[in-house]
Amino acid sequence: MNKIIFKEELSNEVTRIVVEAPQIAARAQAGQFIVLIIDEGGERIPLTLADWDSGKGAITLIFQKVGFTTKKLGGLNPGDPIKHILGPLGHPTEVKNLGTVVCVGGGVGIAEVYPVSRAFKGAGNRVIGIIGGRSKELVILEKEMRQTCDELFITTDDGSYGRKGLVTDELKDIFGAVERSTHTKYPELVYCIGPVPMMKAVSQLTKDYQVKTIVSVNPIMVDATGMCGACRCTVAGKTVFGCVDGPDFDGHALDFDELSRRLKLFKEEEKNKI
Repeated sequence: MNKIIFKEELSNEVTRIVVEAPQIAARAQAGQFIVLIIDEGGERIPLTLADWDSGKGAITLIFQKVGFTTKKLGGLNPGDPIKHILGPLGHPTEVKNLGTVVCVGGGVGIAEVYPVSRAFKGAGNRVIGIIGGRSKELVILEKEMRQTCDELFITTDDGSYGRKGLVTDELKDIFGAVERSTHTKYPELVYCIGPVPMMKAVSQLTKDYQVKTIVSVNPIMVDATGMCGACRCTVAGKTVFGCVDGPDFDGHALDFDELSRRLKLFKEEEKNKI
């Protein structure tokens, strides 16, 4: 059993919990995730490691309450147990001193882009952050991102906070500033996580500028150990598994359309879950 020790509502839709998990906290790295089961008979769901504290033996999970299990998880409180947590899973993000790295997060994807941004900053990079959401209340971890990034840009679809528009609008401006300058160059890397349409749009834009782009995917998973094949994706024409080969992949080589189709496979079943 893993006990919840802290809970915070970041918005009406998004919850942050801190959970006792000393073995996971001791090994966690940026870009990795866990799979949890709330109670006996519960379904397995993957969640990104938003933070961890090896000294306290605790991990931080941030999730959007959109399905049966995430809504149930959001109804738990400090002191309540979680039956099983497996992790850390997936390959950590490859972090090097590259120069300038742009970290782009959309919606609850900001929870994963935060530790990645922190890791790139810790490796000596200049980090530019771009975070966005449908509205102001879905722009999370602004304070943490400002502490991590050299520059931070915020967008909202409805214009309720920051710039009205999409994260790609800010990214276009960054590339445009480079084109107009004789003293700056394009970022060495763009790292992106968020809704599939957003990651696809970012990858299409960066491909035009020949800027290497890594995306973190969250496909449907069952066992998360590479046996079930539910999380398979296509990268550069080859089948890979999101759980054991990812979650980070080349955004210029990933088949986003296939990923999008596979994410819709169980929409009707999710609606009927009680």
